[in-house]
Parts: sequence; structure tokens; C-alpha cells
Amino acid sequence: MDQAKPQPERISRGQYWQDMTPGRRIVSAGRTIAEADLTAFVNVSGFREELFTNVEYLRDETPFEGRLVPGALVYSFAEGLLVPTMEGTGLAFLHMELDVKAPTFVGDTIHVEVEVIEARAASEGNRGLVRTRNEVITQKGKTVLVYTPLRLMRGRPA
Repeated sequence: MDQAKPQPERISRGQYWQDMTPGRRIVSAGRTIAEADLTAFVNVSGFREELFTNVEYLRDETPFEGRLVPGALVYSFAEGLLVPTMEGTGLAFLHMELDVKAPTFVGDTIHVEVEVIEARAASEGNRGLVRTRNEVITQKGKTVLVYTPLRLMRGRPA
């Protein structure tokens, strides 16, 4: 018999590592990726690949329909959507594995579904290590990116 996953809760601000218990699920707000976002990201980051800068190349030389956006932009936006959980409590981003599952396009609206998979006290100080599995999902319910960051977070004040 399949066990239903618990419903994710909306993000709340400034979570301490002790609040991030394994199995906890959180969902972010949504964010629509606009043409201006793609243009700004390409110009700031130097992602001048024709996939992101040349609509004729995209139309004539690839199987994609629509303005493709870099996975790095999707990841960056996902992290931005999760900032509230770490406001005032996040200390360091230590490691991650990232897997791009499907293309993302201008006009897609993404949100992040987070599951805490590890949380433990750090070796010293009032802080802990938290690893999550973050799925970036479009308005169509398609998972486009999955990453598993390990973060150092503050502990709850004594």
C-alpha cells in the first residue's frame, strides 16, 4: 500500500537548523521567468550560447519550441525563492549535486518543493548541517531541476 506524502507547508522565515527535521516538506512561492530575466541573466553571466541568444538558431537547429533558459538561471531563481527560509539563519552553502531533468522556457512559472533529508548538529558552536532535496517544478507539474544542497545554519537561541 502506498503511503501518501505529507502535504508541504508554505515557507516561513528564518528557520533554525533544529526546525528542519528530516521528512519535513516545504513549498515556495512561484516565479514566472520573463524574457527580460533571460536577457539580464545572459548579459550578467556571460552565457552567450546561441541556445539562449539566437531565436533563429533555436528554431532552425534544435527541437525546442520556445525561448530556452539556462539551467543555471533556473537554479538561481530557485535559490532566490528559498531565501526566506534562511533569512538571518543561513551561514554557508557548503555543497550540492544538481541534475537538470528537462528544459525550462521563458514564460514558465516555477516553484520549489523541498524535502529535508538530513539535519544534525555541527561539530562546534550553536549551528547545524542541513541537507535538502529541492525539486524545481513548472506550472505544468514537470520537474525541470533537482538539487541537494548542504547548508550550515544557525541554531535556535539558548
